[in-house]
Amino acid sequence: MEYRLLGRSGLKISTITMGTMTFGGKGWAKTVGDLGVGEARRLVDMCLDAGVNLIDTADVYSQGASEEILGEIIGGPRKNGLLIATKARFPMGDGPNNAGSSRHHLISACEASLRRMKTDVIDLYQLHEWDGQTPLEETLEALDTLVRHGKVRYIGCSNFSGWHIMKALGVSEKDGRERFVSQQIHYTLEARDAEYELLPISIDQGLGILVWSPLAGGLLSGKHRRNQATPEGTRQFAGWTEPPIRDENRLWNIVDALVAIAESRNVSAAQVALSWLIGRKGVTSVIIGGRTDAQFKDNLAAAELKLSAEERQRLDDVSLPQLLYPYWHQKNTANDRLSEADLSLVAPHLKG
Repeated sequence: MEYRLLGRSGLKISTITMGTMTFGGKGWAKTVGDLGVGEARRLVDMCLDAGVNLIDTADVYSQGASEEILGEIIGGPRKNGLLIATKARFPMGDGPNNAGSSRHHLISACEASLRRMKTDVIDLYQLHEWDGQTPLEETLEALDTLVRHGKVRYIGCSNFSGWHIMKALGVSEKDGRERFVSQQIHYTLEARDAEYELLPISIDQGLGILVWSPLAGGLLSGKHRRNQATPEGTRQFAGWTEPPIRDENRLWNIVDALVAIAESRNVSAAQVALSWLIGRKGVTSVIIGGRTDAQFKDNLAAAELKLSAEERQRLDDVSLPQLLYPYWHQKNTANDRLSEADLSLVAPHLKG
């Protein structure tokens, strides 16, 4: 297992992070999984034995049950240098102040997460989504307070747009507050939207990247194929709708390439997809989840899989996103003055 610095911090995390959305099985999360303490403990131990040192959860996963199960497993003294990340922002009750990124909600949500996980500190506390109604000054002051009081060590964001992140970083610098060290984003071979703004921002501003749903909800696992029925027992069979598929033919072209490379290497398509992500510039760690030992064992093996330059190029080409404005204009008129961050998006379009 490789370990990488998380953004500009001195914290090193494994290139694979364990996700826990499958813990609990309450409400909307039941579609994803409904693991109890015993099953979850076995999977946690498997990940730790493989060298994973970060487990990611959120208060909204099964309305706190995921954190509670994790608390039963890891509560008290941490073993093997284990790090815990969780998130807050979504509703955790029916009251008008039981959601959002206000000082009121974030501090109470953090304290509730600490109780559920039976720990005295959260290593990475992340805003789970943007809140356009709470001033960033208030949000960042609350997160800064949690760090200064020793309840949180690092802060990050998730599902922010580019201007949201840059505004937050600007407020942190202006007010002398704790700064995001990372962002947690959706990024896959099928959905490379993050390359327009979020990856360049991470490269330019020194943010770590954690990738959620790196197999596109299982669509890139190799189980789903062109002109075949959706397999029973999968998220899509249960009606899962993330990520949205805008071009089905493109999706199957990507899957065909994944399967071909996987068969030539005698590995799974999932391992190839994860290895591609781990090797992308700016990516720190990919978050894997699942319901079975076999799923986790297969995904964990991706940490050791190294794709050749030719294999990576094949996957790059079949999934390359179009240049939107103003990027196509910058490619045509400013490519002699582009930065490393700019080129992370534009460079593949300059070839030839």
